Amino acid sequence: MSRGDAAFRRKDIKGTVIENSFSGALSFMRRKYTRDLKGVDVAVTGIPFDQAVSNRPGARFGPEAVRRATAQHAWGPIWPWRFDPFSTLGVIDYGDMHYDFGHIENIAESITQHIYTIVDEGVSTLTLGGDHFVTYPILKAYHQKYGPLGLVHFDAHRDFENDIDDRIDHGTMFTRAMNDGLIDPERTIQIGIRTFFKGERGEGIQVIGADEVHAKSAEEIANQVLARVGSGPAYLTFDIDCLDPTFAPGTGTPVPGGLSTYQALAIIRALKGLDFLGMDVVEVSPPYDHSEITTNAAAMIAIEMLCLKAWAAGARP
Repeated sequence: MSRGDAAFRRKDIKGTVIENSFSGALSFMRRKYTRDLKGVDVAVTGIPFDQAVSNRPGARFGPEAVRRATAQHAWGPIWPWRFDPFSTLGVIDYGDMHYDFGHIENIAESITQHIYTIVDEGVSTLTLGGDHFVTYPILKAYHQKYGPLGLVHFDAHRDFENDIDDRIDHGTMFTRAMNDGLIDPERTIQIGIRTFFKGERGEGIQVIGADEVHAKSAEEIANQVLARVGSGPAYLTFDIDCLDPTFAPGTGTPVPGGLSTYQALAIIRALKGLDFLGMDVVEVSPPYDHSEITTNAAAMIAIEMLCLKAWAAGARP
């Protein structure tokens, strides 16, 4: 095909078409923009919602910025996997979910329906947030098809604060998910935690604090995750504030003492053996970023998630 704007002009949903990183239509990794799910393994979609934040806003700009950051990585084989995940997986950019910002009382239902439209076709989602509240209605969509899920959760915060009157709050949504039976506490694990709030819930859920991550190797942490989650259906969610603010300043609630970008990527790579039904990267707030440090990290985390998915589908160097 002629070079340029592959997001609109390409016909095959597999493979990589190399374009100049500084120009062209900025879909995620230059994937085709389409809502045709035929032959698709993973649909990348954005949920530009940040009206559940408790501190700094701006995550509504996350999907756009992460897409832009992927342009410089869309060159083929991914280090250190040494394969192109798009040679194995059919991946499209499904675009962003539309919602009316004046009616956020409907946001949870709208997100669930948006994701379920994809999931019901047997297609996995890689969602770009948006604040972390969006994971709750995403889990509802997966639960409708697959039942209770194991959850692998990278974050600085547990997000199990006491839920009152079904708040639209990015600190309570996993309390709701647990209360609704969307996640299996015995197959849920949280990584990188370094905050505590009085009255937090999440009884029976394994927590790996940031201090433990720093004291152990990526393989040791991954082995704990693998042992906890097992072989059942599972979901992977990554709040970018799991990273230390040095590596991710562009987020709403930064907490010092977090993981380095390399630590996070190394743990994800070591999760070979898990085939997540769905994945997300959330809480990227570009207005607080510097030199695209945060969006670049988020882009790479999302790409690593796809490599993990491709590995499960049989991709090898």
